Amino acid sequence: MGPGGACWRGGGAGARRWLSSRAPAPRVCVVGSGPAGFYTAQHLLKHHDLVQVDIYEKLPVPFGLVRFGVAPDHPEVKNVTKTFGQTARSERCKYYGNVTVGRDVTVAELQQAYHAVVLSYGAEDNRTLGIPGENLPGVYSARAFVGWYNGLPENQDLKPDLSCETALILGHGNVALDIARILLSPLDLLRKTDITECSLAALACSKVKRVWLAGRRGPLQVAFTIKELREMINLPGTQPVLNPADFTGLENAVKDIPRPRKRLTELMIKTALQKPGEMAAQAAAPRQWGLKFQRSPQEVLPTADGTRARGVRMALTRLEGWGESAKAVPTGDVEELECGLVLSSIGYRSLPLDPAVPFDSQRGIIPNSMGRVEGAPGLYCSGWVKRGPTGVIITTMNDSFDTAQSVLEDLRGGVLDVSVSREGFGAVGSILSSRGVRPVSFSDWEKIDAAEVARGKAAGKPREKIVDPQEMLQLIGH
Repeated sequence: MGPGGACWRGGGAGARRWLSSRAPAPRVCVVGSGPAGFYTAQHLLKHHDLVQVDIYEKLPVPFGLVRFGVAPDHPEVKNVTKTFGQTARSERCKYYGNVTVGRDVTVAELQQAYHAVVLSYGAEDNRTLGIPGENLPGVYSARAFVGWYNGLPENQDLKPDLSCETALILGHGNVALDIARILLSPLDLLRKTDITECSLAALACSKVKRVWLAGRRGPLQVAFTIKELREMINLPGTQPVLNPADFTGLENAVKDIPRPRKRLTELMIKTALQKPGEMAAQAAAPRQWGLKFQRSPQEVLPTADGTRARGVRMALTRLEGWGESAKAVPTGDVEELECGLVLSSIGYRSLPLDPAVPFDSQRGIIPNSMGRVEGAPGLYCSGWVKRGPTGVIITTMNDSFDTAQSVLEDLRGGVLDVSVSREGFGAVGSILSSRGVRPVSFSDWEKIDAAEVARGKAAGKPREKIVDPQEMLQLIGH
């Protein structure tokens, strides 16, 4: 028997299901409606027959980085929203958008109202370069640039200056390749996506025709995957420029490395050795892109009048060590790279949400063990705020299931006292109302969704995102 006379029975795949009980239904709230939040909720609802889950989100609209991070020309990745929608429509799940936890309601207040609180709010900031000139006009974080073309409200007024011919992206991850692809894609391809109207108009006027992607380490340490590299190589009207010298001796080195890394490196080598124009995509290509290795940014260089960026001074590096753990060490040599647009794609960063929640500012995560927040019983975390901003949606799914499993174990083992009923949104709703905050329900979101799809249909695209939260709220009569 579990707490309060509840009893457990084994389920498939090691899951445990909770049978009817005289105890009050456990109430859990999840903060953040991206993949981490929804996967945590999904696992809890699937493996516990009584638990009730409320999801809080600061924006009126759900889905986090699936909506605001996935590239517009990757619609298949967004299909997970169908599953998330099923979770949100469950009779034991409620979605409350337009609620900023830490401001509209505190974590302590949530803890009073719920048996367990799971923080899944992701990484809302970017890592800075920490070099002179990084605040000059013409320098943008990848996070802001991606948010701009994906309709993230806070980035809607970014207005990036695309009047130069050469752009430099600092970073060798999938986000860096996404940005390069968006900058160089033929407009006809982008017009059929859910890219925002405003960014499409800006890209139509863009003068950028050359994009360099620079990283501190070498070809064996790039963080992007073969799918994204292949898309970039096959981009119509665009020629890859890879220096064969960067790959000298790597044919032998790749024999003993894991297969995904081996295939990725072999594709780079093949591309580097190809004669210009050998690929259909490159025939008389007006645009080009390339990878630069073993270069670490030292300073963003200003124009003579100091008003904007004109290039980046790069320290040349050598590698110490081997494989994934190789370290880049400056050689003392430098070079200047001319570019009018600099995009820093060196990673996202989580921020502390509430003074009551422990936070490791060095690592940018909430200190935890299997998702249990250290020194804070009843408080949990999942996703990027739990493990750092790495991995794809499937990584986040598994990570969130692990956290949900910790919550289920703590319910089963009596660590969470469910003998006392908690009011859940009954209590939180009163607090929000007293502070003049009106939450957005999932059916409200479905109205916004329908309006976006209708606007998109009129423009011949899957959706036209509404980028202004006020307009979203007016649409649903808030």
